[in-house]
Amino acid sequence: MDDTIMILANNEEPSPIQATGSLRLKSSILHRNLTAEPLHVKSAKGSYLYLQDGKSILDASSGAAVACIGHGDEHVRKVMYDQMAKVSYVHAQMYTSGPAEELANWLIDSTDGKMSHCLFMCSGSEAMETALKLSRQYFLELNPPQPERHIFISRRQSYHGATLGALAVSGHLARRANYEPLMLPHMRQVSGCNEYRYKNPGESTEEYVARLAQELEDEILDAGANKVCAFIAETIVGAYGVLLVLDEIMCGNGRCGSMHAWQAEAVVPDIQTIGKGLGGGYQPIAAVLLNRKVHGALESGTGSFAHGQTYQSHVLACAAALEVQRIIRSNDLIARCKSSGEYLEAALRKQITNHPHVGNVRGRGLFWGVEFVKDRATKEPFDVGDGIANAVHLLALERGVAIYPGVGTADGVHGDHVLVAPPYNILREEIDVVVSVTRNCIEDVFHSLGLQASELR
Repeated sequence: MDDTIMILANNEEPSPIQATGSLRLKSSILHRNLTAEPLHVKSAKGSYLYLQDGKSILDASSGAAVACIGHGDEHVRKVMYDQMAKVSYVHAQMYTSGPAEELANWLIDSTDGKMSHCLFMCSGSEAMETALKLSRQYFLELNPPQPERHIFISRRQSYHGATLGALAVSGHLARRANYEPLMLPHMRQVSGCNEYRYKNPGESTEEYVARLAQELEDEILDAGANKVCAFIAETIVGAYGVLLVLDEIMCGNGRCGSMHAWQAEAVVPDIQTIGKGLGGGYQPIAAVLLNRKVHGALESGTGSFAHGQTYQSHVLACAAALEVQRIIRSNDLIARCKSSGEYLEAALRKQITNHPHVGNVRGRGLFWGVEFVKDRATKEPFDVGDGIANAVHLLALERGVAIYPGVGTADGVHGDHVLVAPPYNILREEIDVVVSVTRNCIEDVFHSLGLQASELR
């Protein structure tokens, strides 16, 4: 690996951080990487981040698929300023507010009557914790109650949040590893839904889907059909009384080309979590939506939900999120997300899929992943220590484009990919830059490793 890429891959050169008027070589924040300082962002506008050192970054991943309308929107800023002049915070146990009520109505209306109520948390992890507790309480509130239901089933390689409950229903081995002794014991996993990796030779897509559905049914029966609370993330309708919880923290709110990703499928959840595209990064906010069946059980039972948090339904966060959603609708950004996504897909497939170490390009709307493999024929992943995804990410960052690295793609530990998830209002010429830089960085990283030269055409 050449010196430039080696430095980037190892994160060996921390950048100084300006704080309280003095130059510090080390931050007082406990960053996720303790050996190198992150880039210091001074300002942001539209699809761009502007760094303290004068460089600009085209935010092609919207942070972590968050900044859906871009950065620095003046309408959102004005709404937040005006709301702060009225009221910023009230405790949800005793009070409600106009922004929270309006946002709830807005979201429920967006489901075309399929969902009936919602509540607002501060993060996706909190939303998933809430969904778990809501699922459990639903069965306790039924008449007669079903207290024996305590098992949750999710998919291997899935990730539903960093808090212990959300992590316990996640199947991502690497993220769970340090905390396995703390994991809740009543969680089960079935195979991940990944046609590229797990569809058998000669098996049709329909046969593959049927096999996964059968595996899930077998798992429910093995666990005890009367003991399973919910199945999290995938699309199966009400089997054995099991609730369907869809996690749309990352893929919802228009990211995949429809307001809710499930609206493009023949399925409706009992409970749904949303988050990143809800507030667009202007405030930390997520939500849990529930249907009439779930709400009705609580309403006719104890008449309460045994859960609450200090910043639940935060007034300022709800005001900001409501304006973000209004901007998405008034500018027809979901339709634009779909059309721009088709443009992005075509560009990725034309410029990247022929590389000998690109195994798969998959996605929908403005939510695309590029998976890297050591061998395309066998789909063998690279060794964890090779750090392929991070090397591509860091080189792209050095060249002014932010794409999001991910690992564990193949089995929860091995496998590399990068995520491209730009703002919904990204320009097509900006998409061209994103794809071109990504293509060149992929080629240069593998060339620096002495691997097979690119066959890009």
